[in-house]
Amino acid sequence: MGLTGYRMNGGYKSAKSDPTRVPSPNASFVKKKSGIPLTLLFFYLILEYSRPQELLPFLRVLKLPTISVILLAISILFSGGLRLKEKQTVLFLSILGLMVVHGPIAVNNYWTLMIFLSMAMNFFVYLGLIHYVDDQEKYDRLLKIWIGVHVFLALVGIVKQGKGIGGFLADENDLCMTLNMIIPLSFFLAMSASGKKKIYYIFLTGLFLFVIILSESRGGFVGLVAAFIYCFLRTKKKVITAFIIGVLAMFAAIVAPPSYWGEVGSITEEGTQKGTGEERVYTWGIGWHMFLDNPILGVGQGNFPYVFGKYELEVTGSDEAFHGRSVAGRQAHSIYFTMLPELGIIGTGIIIGMIINIFKDLKAIRFRSSEQKNKDTSPISNNYYFLALGLEGALVAYLASGAFISILYYPNLWILMGFVLSLKKIAIQDSTDTHLSLSVFPLKT
Repeated sequence: MGLTGYRMNGGYKSAKSDPTRVPSPNASFVKKKSGIPLTLLFFYLILEYSRPQELLPFLRVLKLPTISVILLAISILFSGGLRLKEKQTVLFLSILGLMVVHGPIAVNNYWTLMIFLSMAMNFFVYLGLIHYVDDQEKYDRLLKIWIGVHVFLALVGIVKQGKGIGGFLADENDLCMTLNMIIPLSFFLAMSASGKKKIYYIFLTGLFLFVIILSESRGGFVGLVAAFIYCFLRTKKKVITAFIIGVLAMFAAIVAPPSYWGEVGSITEEGTQKGTGEERVYTWGIGWHMFLDNPILGVGQGNFPYVFGKYELEVTGSDEAFHGRSVAGRQAHSIYFTMLPELGIIGTGIIIGMIINIFKDLKAIRFRSSEQKNKDTSPISNNYYFLALGLEGALVAYLASGAFISILYYPNLWILMGFVLSLKKIAIQDSTDTHLSLSVFPLKT
């Protein structure tokens, strides 16, 4: 449910209408200067995920996503209010620093550079989210755009029979992972809404589920199950949740073709003894030796496929050890076996630190929302609570889906981190504006 919906219904007052509200020290600056940068941020998210350049090829030469990020980065750097003290920001800078170190020492310098540039873009988008999405109204606009983009992806998935639109969303597994991440958000928005909005969000959840089924992604199925298990365990309304999940399960049983259940069934039938399961385990085994040989720094971002052949030969004694052929040149098919061999203990530790801090922030938002709900009747705190659950579910879906997909350098995780930190900052500001003690919401900026 949108935050602005509450504002329009009198759930809270704006700074102009409420003379008792205490604005933040930089409020006047942000209100005057965030218009164009915020538009650039939203423009990038639409371009990067809906990818109109795939439908209209002449747009590719314009490099609009890259230009929008460059302009956004310039606006951030010259805004005068940039802060880099958040733990996630420091860790993000640390991972970029490690990638710089990899540049001259990696086997394939080109891919270390390309992934560094991609991650640098992700960093500035993340900064844009936490720097410019700084009040409830902007966050509401962000959510509407975010959900709208995923609806568009789902419609494209229907037209293309489970395939994605292109770019990092071209593969059915990647599309499935992305839709897995939006399902907890639409689900908990449905739980927090009433009337027509509840039906609307349940419909969207069913739409995303339908496209996930069309993708016939086995790795995506694991992430989907994790997402729904999380939704059931986290909600306090078990009966209603069980009913909604049951309805969605019946819907899935009706619309899923026999081929889908065949793909899902092959997870247990094939296991790790044949098919793609066997290939993944073989690849991960070589990747583990790659990590053991480069435990501190790793082999460098993007270099797993390019050094695989060397370690395959060392471990197996043959470059055709997998059923008479080599699988060199392919990705690790797992975020975990991408992190360890490519980024080593240092990089893996940094990313784990980021994920832990995301969970901590979401827990703090939920705690603060529950405490505030006990002190007043504002629906805003209740909405924070459900948004935090939806974002945490998205992270769970990402981590589960990513066990079988190489998605580490995609924008999904880094944008999600920006969503979380932006929500935390808004919640802190809301605590200040409503004269609540920050001891109720023990977060640090």
